[in-house]
Amino acid sequence: MMKFSIKQIAAQAGVSKATVDRALHKRGAVHAQTERRISQAIRDLEQQQRMNLASGRTLTVDVIMHTPARFSQLVTDALLAELSSFAPFRLTLRLHLFEEISAQKIRQLMLRCASDSYGIILKAESNRDLTGVIEDLLKQRVPVVTLVTDLPDSQRIRYVGMDNSSAGKTAAWLMSRLLAQHQPDVAVVTGSAHFLGEEERAAGFCAAMSTMAPGLKIRRISEGYGIDSPTYSALSRQLEQHSSLGAVYCAGGGNTAILRAFTDAGRTIEVFIGHDLDSENRQLLSDGKLDAIIHHELQQDARRIFHSILAFHGFISPPAEQAQFSKVSVITPYNM
Repeated sequence: MMKFSIKQIAAQAGVSKATVDRALHKRGAVHAQTERRISQAIRDLEQQQRMNLASGRTLTVDVIMHTPARFSQLVTDALLAELSSFAPFRLTLRLHLFEEISAQKIRQLMLRCASDSYGIILKAESNRDLTGVIEDLLKQRVPVVTLVTDLPDSQRIRYVGMDNSSAGKTAAWLMSRLLAQHQPDVAVVTGSAHFLGEEERAAGFCAAMSTMAPGLKIRRISEGYGIDSPTYSALSRQLEQHSSLGAVYCAGGGNTAILRAFTDAGRTIEVFIGHDLDSENRQLLSDGKLDAIIHHELQQDARRIFHSILAFHGFISPPAEQAQFSKVSVITPYNM
């Protein structure tokens, strides 16, 4: 059954009612371009109808992130900057940001949010409990979008972020060339083995380094969660044990702690590559303490997240084509 009258469609398309009638009921020849205009008019009317469904409602989106404060601030700024792009929808954010939290507590929080949430943006460690709750939430029409680190075996409606494996390979390409003839051991630092995104970056880096610079030893360092004190302790232990450690690829956070550990041990870093252009890393790049940052545009990610959630509820149309991953940039002290 047609949702709109011939008069409505004709007015939207800017053609006569007779032309719309012929096009819809195949009662005579209609130019292909005119048929496309009529089809587009129907899509536009459907879009307006969906938007009217959301008119006057406050659409609450929950942001649940297990991440260092510096990165959660970067994400929050990007999300807030994009809210106005989705007017007239009244999107509002509820922020649940943790530097330390268990998967079980995240699960409980997600269930509490479900009663009045239109969607959840999630950055968390990979865990079966979370995979299960995402399936339960989807049945309640609460979609989950994973950000930066994925839960690919879950029923999240979309992962938004970079291709982490390719990002790690990009870091390896830079590292192998910047080191040139130097032959230090290379520390690959991740926050936790349970953050899939960081593990994919580290795996991509290690695989690429095995062919680009096969003579270099790679030492994996984890469980600092990108937080200052545990990251410093983890690096300090490794520096005591390995006198050749002299280059760093940090797939997560904690770069200031890493630098401090090297300084306190009286050691230098030949090449240091990290992720994310937050305020801390901007300063480290400016001071010449970081050589390069692998960065992706979080505001573009925010746009994709909101679009996915609104499209899930039928308030807007899904995009005709969606890039699978976010665009990655290499940032140096000279192009910040």
